[in-house]
Amino acid sequence: MAEPLTDDRLLDGRVNLRQPATGFRAAIDSVLLAAAVSADAGDAVLDVGSGAGAAALCLAVRAEGAMVTGIDSDRTLVRLAADNAEATGVAARARFYLGDLASPPVRLSPASFDHVMANPPFAAEGSGRVPADPARARAMVEGEVRLAGWLDFCLKMVKSGGTVTVIQRADRLAEVLAGLSGRLGGLVVFPLWPGEGKPAKRVLVAGRKGSGAPLSLRPGLVLHRPDGSYTTEADAILRAGAALPLIT
Repeated sequence: MAEPLTDDRLLDGRVNLRQPATGFRAAIDSVLLAAAVSADAGDAVLDVGSGAGAAALCLAVRAEGAMVTGIDSDRTLVRLAADNAEATGVAARARFYLGDLASPPVRLSPASFDHVMANPPFAAEGSGRVPADPARARAMVEGEVRLAGWLDFCLKMVKSGGTVTVIQRADRLAEVLAGLSGRLGGLVVFPLWPGEGKPAKRVLVAGRKGSGAPLSLRPGLVLHRPDGSYTTEADAILRAGAALPLIT
C-alpha cells in the first residue's frame, strides 16, 4: 500500500509540498536555510539531503532565475521533490537526483556550484533515542556519513568564491566550526532563538570558499513572541519569503 501523503504549503502558499504523513517532515528549518542563501539569477545551488524539496523549492521561488539541484538517498522523496517542483512551477530550474554522499551521482561535478546548503541530521549516532520510523531515523540521526562527512561533501561541491550554508543544532556548533574553519573564510554564526531570553536550539553557519575574512557572530533571529506567534521578523521570512542574507 502506498504511503499516505499530505499536501502542505510553504511561503504563504507559493511552494507546494507533498510529503509523507509520517516520518521526517519539513519544518521551518528548511525555510530559514533557504532564506540564508544569497543566490542571484543564474547561480547554481546544491541542496544536500534535499528530502521532498522544501529548502530547494523555497530558494527557487525566492531567488528567481537561480538553478537549484537536490540530492537525497531516499528514492520516494526524490520523486516527490520533482513532483513538488512541477506543482510549484519551478521544474525548469529545479532538478533532483538519487544518491548518497559516499557515492554521489556522476552528474554532480565537484566545485561546480555557486552555493551549497545543507540540513544534516541533527543527532550523532548513539547520542540518544533513535526514532522508530526508518525514514525519520535516516533524516534525524547520522548514518554511515557523519557530520564532518557532510561538511566535507559541501566543501567539495562548492566552487572557489562560492558559499556553504548549514543549519544544525546549537549544541553541535563546535563540530560545525571544526569542520569549516580554515576551509571557508568570513564564517558567520547566526543563532535562532525560539523566544526572547531562551537558549538557541538551532544555528545557521555560512562561509565563503577562498575568503580570508574573520569569523563573525550575529545577533540572530528571535522566532516567537511570548504568546507563541511568530515575531514580525520571522514572519517576514517564513511567510512573505524575505531573505536572511548571512553572506552577500
